[in-house]
Amino acid sequence: MSYQVLARKWRPRSFREMVGQTHVLKALINALDSQRLHHAYLFTGTRGVGKTTIARIIAKCLNCETGITSTPCGECSVCREIDEGRFVDLIEIDAASRTKVEDTRELLDNVQYAPSRGRFKVYLIDEVHMLSSHSFNALLKTLEEPPPYVKFILATTDPQKLPATILSRCLQFSLKNMTPERVVEHLTHVLGVENVPFEDDALWLLGRAADGSMRDAMSLTDQAIAFGEGKVMAADVRAMLGTLDHGQVYDVLHALIEGDAKALLEAVRHLAEQGPDWNGVLSEILNVLHRVAIAQALPEGVDNGHGDRDRVLALAQALPAEDVQFYYQMGLIGRRDLPLAPDPRGGFEMVLLRMLAFRPADTADAPRQPLKPVGISQATVDSANSVAAAPVVVPVVAAAVAPVAAAPVTAPAPAPELVAPVVVPEPVPEPAPVVEAVVVEEVVDLPWNDPVEPAPVQQPAVESVLETASEQPELPPMPLPTPDSVVPDAPEWAAAPIPEPSVAAVDAATPGMDLDDEPPLDEDYIEPDMDSAYSYLDELASEHTADPAPEPEPEPAAMPATGLALQWLELFPKLPISGMTGSIAANCTLIAVDGDNWLMHLDPAHSALFNATQQRRLNDALNQYHQRTLTLSIELIKPEQETPAQAASRRRANRQREAEESIHGDPFIQQMMQQFGAVVRNDTIEPVDALVAQG
Repeated sequence: MSYQVLARKWRPRSFREMVGQTHVLKALINALDSQRLHHAYLFTGTRGVGKTTIARIIAKCLNCETGITSTPCGECSVCREIDEGRFVDLIEIDAASRTKVEDTRELLDNVQYAPSRGRFKVYLIDEVHMLSSHSFNALLKTLEEPPPYVKFILATTDPQKLPATILSRCLQFSLKNMTPERVVEHLTHVLGVENVPFEDDALWLLGRAADGSMRDAMSLTDQAIAFGEGKVMAADVRAMLGTLDHGQVYDVLHALIEGDAKALLEAVRHLAEQGPDWNGVLSEILNVLHRVAIAQALPEGVDNGHGDRDRVLALAQALPAEDVQFYYQMGLIGRRDLPLAPDPRGGFEMVLLRMLAFRPADTADAPRQPLKPVGISQATVDSANSVAAAPVVVPVVAAAVAPVAAAPVTAPAPAPELVAPVVVPEPVPEPAPVVEAVVVEEVVDLPWNDPVEPAPVQQPAVESVLETASEQPELPPMPLPTPDSVVPDAPEWAAAPIPEPSVAAVDAATPGMDLDDEPPLDEDYIEPDMDSAYSYLDELASEHTADPAPEPEPEPAAMPATGLALQWLELFPKLPISGMTGSIAANCTLIAVDGDNWLMHLDPAHSALFNATQQRRLNDALNQYHQRTLTLSIELIKPEQETPAQAASRRRANRQREAEESIHGDPFIQQMMQQFGAVVRNDTIEPVDALVAQG
């Protein structure tokens, strides 16, 4: 006897043998038991979910010699003929090969004849969406009012292509895809009866590869039995399908969690040996992260659809929830950008390195719970736990800081120093708190994550602050080449107390404490273009002046810049900064300069993106421009004098006003308004590029 493939051998012959589709079977069984039979049924669903099988079982239920029943006997001649595919009153039509209207008319000509053997004549039209529009039109009338002994059963994988007139004449049942759990359960039963040795991991691979189709699962199982010489083993199935070893996905995640770039690239190298689809590998990583997030929210809700529930739970304990969400979002963006990469592997590596480089700052250096992979010895875990974590130094931010003496730094070519006008210091109403570096032994929430109350610090007396400032060596001032607008006869600046660097300044002076170090600026400094630097601010200003939102109480305009603030307006466009750092610097103003110590005020309204990294970049830009090491302090205090951003906004407003006045004063425009009632819309007037450049 010839071998019969599993998909045909194990095709269900009754509703009891069906796997899944209970929502469809319940309706059909109730209709058959109560004799409430419709004349046309439409089954929709993907390939291999049971559309044709259910249609044949319905034909047996209608024509079984025991009567119309939901449980055909399977022993009578009618049932056997239907199972063998030779029942004369079951007419199966492949619509994909008979699409012409002539074929449909030939079919309809035979509808008028009564069944030869059975109780009903059943027309099973498979892939009905392939019929032409003329064929559908020819079928409409007969489908709506067929003879009482005729039943139509239509099957399709694409119901959207069916005309609404066909859908309205049928009872429609949508068959669902099979879950991997249900497929594995059925394969376990089949292989057990067939006496075929197998591994559970191999069945899970087949269940996922079937993609919801039970017929595909049975066909793949036949192929796996042939490939594995009568056995279904995970290694053979993985080689047959060309799928990725799921353990390698966890190797990538373990290296990512530990922050080990070397291990991460080594895991990618092992992946590359299999020549995988890198987009598919990234999808597998996202699937694991999704299940890890579920495990963190609801551990008992994690499914075992991949046979790796224990690994997912271990990752959920070792990985912070915010890291899971961050990695998942980065992976989604990486999948979108992966087709744009010149090399798929390079694009995949960049996605992982981006995840590694931009981890949340508060967890990048925090001690983590050691990850215990499945099967690792307890001694290894204990030895890893014995490593003591280094204490984390977290500076405390204060409103003002105490003066500090700058360390002498030898510069190759010191640039001229800013010359400040004489400033009469105002009496200090209250002493300023001191910044202290507090050493803690555990992870401390960063100030931009959770609001915390400032730690109590000791406030020195005003006299001690002034004495400390007076003890600092006074450096000879060096004139900075400035435009004529700067006060020419500015005397030497009286040394005012410069507060101690704030949290960002401390971080800038101590790179080892920075949470997200970035490479220094390029040493080959090129003098930036002042117009291009201010054009960026003009664009920002145009966004604010194009459609100003109504303010209940408009803030008073800042005073025109003078002294150091005016010199900062001239210096700002010469600095090699842009982007976020440039935006922050544009909203600062220079308050005091004492040798190599600079103090700036930043508008708190623009401090949402301000952090130690941005201050370090600005400090590096100043160091590069002046060719010496400066110590920059930035306090979140609203500047009293005009900032570069405010100056750009003011120039933009002036140019806009001049443009509107020019338009309204044009004789031709006035003539148009007088003769034709034209109206000038000020919101459509924009200064020309020439005026922008002149500003």
